[in-house]
Amino acid sequence: MKIEGFVASLRNAETTGELFEMLQKKGAPLIELDGKGFLVIVEGDFEGRPFWTEINGKRANQVLGDAMLKSSSFPFKCKRPYTGGNVIFVNFDDVEVERFLVAYRDSNHGIFYLIEKGNARGTTEDEYEKTIPEMREFKVKGISDEQMDMMGAFFG
Repeated sequence: MKIEGFVASLRNAETTGELFEMLQKKGAPLIELDGKGFLVIVEGDFEGRPFWTEINGKRANQVLGDAMLKSSSFPFKCKRPYTGGNVIFVNFDDVEVERFLVAYRDSNHGIFYLIEKGNARGTTEDEYEKTIPEMREFKVKGISDEQMDMMGAFFG
């Protein structure tokens, strides 16, 4: 599957539940697109109700830090007005831990996963919450100082 097709498929969601189900059917949180493995992060809102991705119990955008600069982000809109967000693809080769938790959540519900050695297994919210304290810090290769200097030179 191509990244564009994946992002376009999210437009059919009319609720966060449908969005999470679509992600699940496509293989998220770990998917292969264009021959590369990615960790899929989503964030946005449906008519003012936010949805987000958590990694080890914390919002993914905070956990990823400067690794977000190396990730690919694509906006998407859904069928209803004022709905949509961003889908972020983190190169799975850059993930430096073998075991971590991922949750797609909104204020009412979520879908929960335990990732071990590159395999995702669905789990319950209770198991997710109980496992959070066992998790090591989630690490993703960020941008090196040399890459940051080059970006600074490019952007002035």
